[in-house]
Amino acid sequence: MAIKTEKKAVVAARPALPGKKAPEPKKPETKAPPKTAVKKSPGGVVPAKSGRGEGVYDESKIKTLSSLEHIRLRTGMYIGRLGDGSNPDDGIYVLLKEVIDNSIDEFIMGNGTAVEVEVKDGGQGGAAVVKVRDYGRGIPLGKLVECVSVINTGAKYNDDVFQFSVGLNGVGTKAVNALSSHFRVAAFRGGEGAEAVFERGVLTSSRIGKLKTKQKDGTYVEFTPDKDIFGDYQFNAEFIERRILNYTYLNRGLTLIFNGKPYLSKRGLFDLLEEETGDDRLYPIGYYQGERIECAFTHTNNYGEEYFSFVNGQYTSDGGTHLSAFKEGFLKGIQTFFKKDYRSEDIREGTIATVAVKLKSPVFESQTKNKLGNSDIRTWIVQEVKEAVEDWLHKNPEAAKPLELKIISNEKLRTELNTVKKEAREAAKKIALKIPKLKDCKYHLDDGLLGENSTIFITEGDSAAGSMVSSRDVMTQAIFSLRGKIENMFDKKRAAIYKNAELYNMMMALGIENDVSGLRYARVVIATDADFDGFHIRNLLLTFFLSYFEELVTGGRVFILETPLFRVRTKKETQYCYNEKERDGAVKTLGSQSEVTRFKGLGEISPKEFGQFIGDNIRLVPVSVSTLKAVPQVLSFYMGKNTPERREYIMKNLIDDAG
Repeated sequence: MAIKTEKKAVVAARPALPGKKAPEPKKPETKAPPKTAVKKSPGGVVPAKSGRGEGVYDESKIKTLSSLEHIRLRTGMYIGRLGDGSNPDDGIYVLLKEVIDNSIDEFIMGNGTAVEVEVKDGGQGGAAVVKVRDYGRGIPLGKLVECVSVINTGAKYNDDVFQFSVGLNGVGTKAVNALSSHFRVAAFRGGEGAEAVFERGVLTSSRIGKLKTKQKDGTYVEFTPDKDIFGDYQFNAEFIERRILNYTYLNRGLTLIFNGKPYLSKRGLFDLLEEETGDDRLYPIGYYQGERIECAFTHTNNYGEEYFSFVNGQYTSDGGTHLSAFKEGFLKGIQTFFKKDYRSEDIREGTIATVAVKLKSPVFESQTKNKLGNSDIRTWIVQEVKEAVEDWLHKNPEAAKPLELKIISNEKLRTELNTVKKEAREAAKKIALKIPKLKDCKYHLDDGLLGENSTIFITEGDSAAGSMVSSRDVMTQAIFSLRGKIENMFDKKRAAIYKNAELYNMMMALGIENDVSGLRYARVVIATDADFDGFHIRNLLLTFFLSYFEELVTGGRVFILETPLFRVRTKKETQYCYNEKERDGAVKTLGSQSEVTRFKGLGEISPKEFGQFIGDNIRLVPVSVSTLKAVPQVLSFYMGKNTPERREYIMKNLIDDAG
């Protein structure tokens, strides 16, 4: 099934930095501070303590951390978020990426055609072991230890050795070393080898010499992410497979072997777009490959636009200057070919495209490299993409016709939509100045750090909303209340939103009327009852988002709120349980005389209780889709006509759930 929720996703308060305490609040100074007494000492006179409890600030308080100590203390600067493995951006996947990137760099420079990746997960509570073996040149043996443990040491600064590298600052593998409880690296070159073993960045053993058994040149890295840093984590093989596939699409001819299964792409980004779109294409995929840029594009019947952008093999999830330049070149190429000044929104609606560029000196906004910042690349990318698109359309006239029909159709729909929008706005003005059923928060997504945790809960009914409103954080948590089941928007035009007051108000509350870039909240959380009606409303909401605003889902913005199903308590202790197994365990712990309450709906949880379920220990399950091409089929099956196959599936699963 393409729509899925990853379990065990807990979004909690940010963990404290290792060894770092929160600063004590300063006491206000009085108008007449006490006089500073002095006392003699062998060195003369020194001020006595003021009595305010402040520590002495002198030379002894100045500390110099080693580079590896700094990585462990300020982990977020190097790998972004920590996480537990339930999100593809969690730190353990960044560690794996950093190691694989080095192997990919070898392939880019013409060394080795295969990379082997093995991930043995330790299961719940266990420690994973990750192994990566490439067949490139191998790290120079005499510098093996320095290359994986000393910051700013490496060959990535030398254009003669690495021209289009992802890891340019000499940090990646060092961060993996510092954040691993076990790290082993071995290099093989011309019949000789070197090995070094570390624990949390500290070298425990090393050796160098002739190999007893013949080995192909290359590098082997083995590591275990440190549970002291990442806590209880678990690798998701599906997330890793997605990364592996991206590597193959960007490096034609490279075979990546993940847990024994080989992955290979022969047509690069063309294969990526074909995999994502399936048969849902209005015309054949357009493809271009130049010396520094590769791109592919087509249109579908979906709403919105979808892009996959890369720099030197790195997936830039937040885009950047290369993606904005590609969009501009794409627009100009189509306008020039048709000799018409079509509007950008009419051309881009329904677009799905991918672009990859190679740069000698990429400038990313952070170590995790999610967004490119180079401004000097815009001109040549715009011009090259424009010429490539125009040339492809001239060579493929059979594709030009459906493309023009799509643009004209988008133009017509936009005109109709603008009329409906105007009527909806006028109607909304008559109802109220504020959005009905929205209890807003103070900080939003565009408020920077203050808004990065901003959340809107979409809930059903006034009783559930009432519990949330009373217990929420008014600074970052907003509530939008539905009256009940919303309209099924499957296979309906976008104009239908404007004819439905409730969906219109929800869209305006989210700020996504024009496109998802106007989203006002970092997280959109569906909070419905854990019964059949609640599940139905959840599916209707997901249908709405996937039909018109699928970028919210693909961008990792949509979540499901998990709340407890049971409360087990005695006079001395209360435990909340999220399933029957936890309930039975609580009863066993607290005794058979304990009181068990089944929450039938969110409204039955008191505001005092509810606060802890949407606070620091909130449980959020992210909603994701495996590929975009799966969305139409899934929506058709679950939300389309009531076919015999669907009835049989639903009845079978209802019976299984009831049993």
